Amino acid sequence: MGLRKHIPNTITSMNALAGTIGVVFALQGRPDYAFICMLAASVFDFCDGLAARLLGAYSPMGKELDSLADMVSFGVLPSVTLIGTMQIKGVDCWTEVIPVFLAVMSALRLAKFNVDERQSTDFIGVATPTAAMICGSLCYFSLHSPALDSLVGTPWFLPVVAVVLGLLLVSEIPMFGMKVAKGHKLLDAKRIVFLCAIVATIVCVLVFRLNWSLAVLVIFVFYILENLFLSAFPSRS
Repeated sequence: MGLRKHIPNTITSMNALAGTIGVVFALQGRPDYAFICMLAASVFDFCDGLAARLLGAYSPMGKELDSLADMVSFGVLPSVTLIGTMQIKGVDCWTEVIPVFLAVMSALRLAKFNVDERQSTDFIGVATPTAAMICGSLCYFSLHSPALDSLVGTPWFLPVVAVVLGLLLVSEIPMFGMKVAKGHKLLDAKRIVFLCAIVATIVCVLVFRLNWSLAVLVIFVFYILENLFLSAFPSRS
């Protein structure tokens, strides 16, 4: 296979690099730049799996490297971004260490995913990129719009967000993925609803000229809420 087998791992390494740079930005008081790095990491995270499938270049090392990169980009980075945002908003309280809980739960989530054979197409518990996107977009939006200042500027709001997302990471709540197993429909009702919500959110953000990060935040929050609803009221069909 030669050089071809190293392409997915190289892309995964770019994920880790983007996440590490994001952590540096967050520590320097730029959680907005940190979120941009998080978005870049998510693109690399998608592309490494795609490259591995297209090239047939799966490897045990690639699986482990992917988890390590995700831990940086979607575990440590969102936690540090939350803490940095609290500091920017003038929160001077012991609660600013609570977002570290999200990093710990992310590590547990990634370890669980690696050994859980139930999660080949769908997920059990929230995926780490989903939780990270909510944290990153929330912080970015709060820095570019005063709409959430009354919440984000309090000592408890972002820590509560971190704890709730951390618990959802290791929960047993089923979450649908966008990869469809062989023999299944490409689009079923729940995915169609989610795609419609994406389109509606983007249209609203554009029409009302809101900050683009709000679209990211609303889309991923809706995804979790839809899955919670489906878990609470499962279909009988």
